[in-house]
Amino acid sequence: MAIKPADFEQQMQALADNGFTVIKMTDFLAWRRGEKEIPAKSCIVTLDDGWRSGYEVAWPILKKHGYPFTMFIYTNYVKGQPKSGGQSLSWSELEEMRDAGVDIESHTVSHTDLRGAKRGKTPEAYEQFLRDELVNSKKMLEERLGISIKALAYPYGNHNAEVRKIAMEAGYEACFTVYGQKLGHSSNADQLGRYALESGKPQVFASAMKMVGGGGGGSDEGGADMSQMAATSMVTQPMEGETIVDATPTLKVNLATLGEVDPASVTVRLSGVGAIPSKYDAVSKSLEAKVTQPLKEPHYSVIVSAMVKGRKIETRWSFNYGPAGGGPSTNTEAPLPPRATPAPLKAKKR
Repeated sequence: MAIKPADFEQQMQALADNGFTVIKMTDFLAWRRGEKEIPAKSCIVTLDDGWRSGYEVAWPILKKHGYPFTMFIYTNYVKGQPKSGGQSLSWSELEEMRDAGVDIESHTVSHTDLRGAKRGKTPEAYEQFLRDELVNSKKMLEERLGISIKALAYPYGNHNAEVRKIAMEAGYEACFTVYGQKLGHSSNADQLGRYALESGKPQVFASAMKMVGGGGGGSDEGGADMSQMAATSMVTQPMEGETIVDATPTLKVNLATLGEVDPASVTVRLSGVGAIPSKYDAVSKSLEAKVTQPLKEPHYSVIVSAMVKGRKIETRWSFNYGPAGGGPSTNTEAPLPPRATPAPLKAKKR
């Protein structure tokens, strides 16, 4: 995200010190296809957007360690394109990196929140927008650089079912979020996790070293690892980003993807309300929580925590409230969190 060069250097050294092998994206994809083997403790290093600091600061550090890496580029930020600036890489610099073995993949055309862009668009217009962002970025990178684009990084890590569908139809073999997790053969190809590293959040890198969830910043609580599970892989009610009119809704989520949940440990919290009573069915893995205090705010976050094999797992999702006759329109999205002030090694967007 935004990280000091000295911190980045230390993290790259820590990979080797902790027994990790840094592999190419192509090796990861080949392993996923069952075409080759990779070490058990493998990882991929990725840099987003196309900032000059990736070329001038990160690349020399990665070369020093002999690490391959991937650049996720959004095409409107390349020098000469609509969103480019003084810190943008040029096509010739990307060609230089390509020729040196750096993997280049897609980060869409304009780095727009693909999920949030649905607001105000007809279904047809939204689908066309997604195809423009996902297909055209892939096509431009392939044509300008003479490469084959196989991977996509969702801007800000945001996606929904429509985004994922269009991405896979566009021919991407792997689509990445910023929810840190250990990846395996069974990990969903359209929502693979990455650890979003920042100098101000060392706990995320610590989670990466332990191969546990760290998408929102993993931490230790009472000696137990706390991981954050992606709610996008769960069935929730209300759905992620949905606008409801019921002021006292029943919140529902299926926790099957979490594993063997300790029923006594399950808790539900609602932003602005706090803990609310819930009922967990261990057989169906379903959880229900009734909101009794009428909703008033336009946006709410639901946080569900549970212990799974001695480890605390947390998942969250958001929905909007728009009372009948007023309030936010359907598909209103929550604003993105404030960005950290960029440090010398910059990738301000994800």
